[in-house]
Amino acid sequence: MANSSTDVRGSRSGKKRPILATVGVLLVLVIAFLAWLGYEAYTAQSSLTATRDSANQAKDALLDGDAAGAEAAAARASDSAEDALSATTSIPFSIAKAVPFLGSPLKSVAQITDVVHGLAVDVLAPASAAGASLNPSSLVEGGGKVDTAALRDAQPVLEQTSAAAEQLSDRAQQVDEPAFLGVVDEARTSLIDQTHDLASLLTNTHIASQLLPSMLGDNGPRNYFLAFQTNAEARGTGGLLGGYGIVRAENGTVRVDTLGSNNELEFAKEPIDLGPEYNALWAPRNTTIDFRNSNASPHFPYAAQIWSSMWTEQTGEVLNGAVATDPIALSYILGATGPITLADGEQITADNVVEITLSTAYSRFGDDQLARKAYLQEIAAAAVQKMTRGTAPTRALLDAVGRAGSEGRISIYSADPAEQAILAGTKVGHTLPDSPAPYANVVVNNAGGNKLDYYLTRDITYSAESCTAGTRKSTVKATLTNNVDPTGLTPYVASTFQTTVPFGTNESIVYLYGTQGAKITSMKVNGISGFSIQSGTELGRPVQAAYLTIPPGQSQTVTWELEEPSAPGEATVPVQPLVDQPTIEIDVPQCG
Repeated sequence: MANSSTDVRGSRSGKKRPILATVGVLLVLVIAFLAWLGYEAYTAQSSLTATRDSANQAKDALLDGDAAGAEAAAARASDSAEDALSATTSIPFSIAKAVPFLGSPLKSVAQITDVVHGLAVDVLAPASAAGASLNPSSLVEGGGKVDTAALRDAQPVLEQTSAAAEQLSDRAQQVDEPAFLGVVDEARTSLIDQTHDLASLLTNTHIASQLLPSMLGDNGPRNYFLAFQTNAEARGTGGLLGGYGIVRAENGTVRVDTLGSNNELEFAKEPIDLGPEYNALWAPRNTTIDFRNSNASPHFPYAAQIWSSMWTEQTGEVLNGAVATDPIALSYILGATGPITLADGEQITADNVVEITLSTAYSRFGDDQLARKAYLQEIAAAAVQKMTRGTAPTRALLDAVGRAGSEGRISIYSADPAEQAILAGTKVGHTLPDSPAPYANVVVNNAGGNKLDYYLTRDITYSAESCTAGTRKSTVKATLTNNVDPTGLTPYVASTFQTTVPFGTNESIVYLYGTQGAKITSMKVNGISGFSIQSGTELGRPVQAAYLTIPPGQSQTVTWELEEPSAPGEATVPVQPLVDQPTIEIDVPQCG
């Protein structure tokens, strides 16, 4: 019996050995798999970090004009991106990222790697070949002449890389948000920002390569109306036309002459015809005759054509387009270039130029409007001289101009249809877009003939129902607040055409430009049905306006109800470039 028992134990022991051996082998394989996965994950992470750093170095080198450094950094980015791609397509990584939930971060890393690889190979490497065109210093020759030939030569590679960068930017936004691991999500959001910035840089540079050679007189002299807008008295494109100049461009060289104040512009006797739709909406305001209302519409090409036609009627000179800017844009530019010094030694800086030009100049000169306009013209002349004196633009200056352009504080129009077609799709084109996407543009026009919009603040909300039918209801609400303390202000600044309202009362006409094809069904002022002072359509958009009388320290709210098409696309609320930075809230579900 003893021997039998021993045999049984021996038999059981013999059966366990293969099982234990199998478990041991599996355990070894699991450990090996995890080690392999860990190695590939580490390789992917370190390679992605190296690629990101090299990509930033390549971009900075391009902007600094270091072509050799850009090519070297782009090559490093390509090599590390190849390593990252190899790691994320390895066997253990491919298996692990397919596991539900647990594989989520690895899947996100693989998607990130794919975008980063494209960024390095399809964008940075070829873009380094166009290094000269991405560096403003190398494009500006002696005397401020722009090398337009270099821009033309760079067009093909810029077209290629900007298109690739735009596609990669879209793909970056589609990278899955990981179920866990915050470090991966940080990498995802960082990639979105990086690709967006690079796509914007290349797209803007490509647009510049298409426009600048011809607009700077590569094919013959070009002349443009330069408008200085005064945001203290609101108009559709920003502010009242306060002064002007004529820009002369030829063979890449730019100068500004004929600086003048608005009182030197004559009323038009033969106004330009901008079509029946425009005339029906704006003829009562005499916008094509009187420069004071010439830019009441937010569509900059209208103002540009009106100004050009006025100049042609007055002088006989036909212009090629128009450019507009404002004191806030000048503050950004002075922040990059440093202050300007006037003849009496006064310094105009980034910190004081807005307040001086839009506020204190009025109290300084009181009722002497000619002296005030001469002072502002001196500031404009000094600023123009600083901008066109022939020194190469810096990255800080380009950033300042870019910021002003993105805020609508620099606007450009070309009378050449091909050039204007390109400008219309940019921020500096400052156009009403030809798009059916949800849209709400609240526009303020000063109605008091004063300068109180320096003290105006805006809060705007745009909300809409879900996309369950062909149309949906939407609401746009605009609250305007008059923050002025009128004590010590001159009548020119704080009085109005009406003698029955308190001193310092802000009187405004507030317009809504809605979605194309929408209908404005009601308008209320402070919750009470309001009288529409102006209504119609402009470029297919419904327009309706309310007249607001806002005493000092008080607010007024206009609410528009609309029935608009359930059109696809992201909702937009353009910001009219006044002095304040309005609060904008959008709650509009996307359709389609």
